[in-house]
Amino acid sequence: MNDILNKSTVLVLNRHWQAIHVKTPAEAFCMIATGAATALDVQADDYITPVRWDDWLKLPVREHDNAVNTPRGPVRVPTVIVAANYAKVPLRRPHFGPRGIWERDGGVCQYTGRKLSPKEGNIDHVVPRSRGGKTSWDNCVLAHREVNSRKANRLPHEAGLRLRTQPVAPRVVPASVLIRNHHGIRDWEHFLG
Repeated sequence: MNDILNKSTVLVLNRHWQAIHVKTPAEAFCMIATGAATALDVQADDYITPVRWDDWLKLPVREHDNAVNTPRGPVRVPTVIVAANYAKVPLRRPHFGPRGIWERDGGVCQYTGRKLSPKEGNIDHVVPRSRGGKTSWDNCVLAHREVNSRKANRLPHEAGLRLRTQPVAPRVVPASVLIRNHHGIRDWEHFLG
């Protein structure tokens, strides 16, 4: 049960029903119980109904729903909630790191142009750290493991390589663009583009 409550499986929408964030069920329950959010009951026929806390507690737990056991009996875990008093769509830049670089580069080796599987790629410092290169957006690219290994601590032109594009920090985008449905939650499909 603890595992269910602490996985980020609840999509948060602003009051205009635009995706803005992802929360854990524990956080979502707190928001619904205090009136800071309303849960959405998404039916199989795509009929969506906003439901407040007292009514949410009475909803039946369907076969495909996650639920938590309480002294009152099982309570359905929401998959989507609407923040009551939040209208903005926050702007964010992807987090710098391997996942952010992978997304910026579209999963494509920046030297060969080849689409990579996660096992085939790693992060290359264009100017190697041993030669003063920084670990930053404008010096790191996605590269095929073999290409990166062959390049070693040389500059691209010294290794006979050429970058497809100069690496830069990704632009700031609406938060909804960065939300990924890693758990394959069907109810999210209505709100993620």
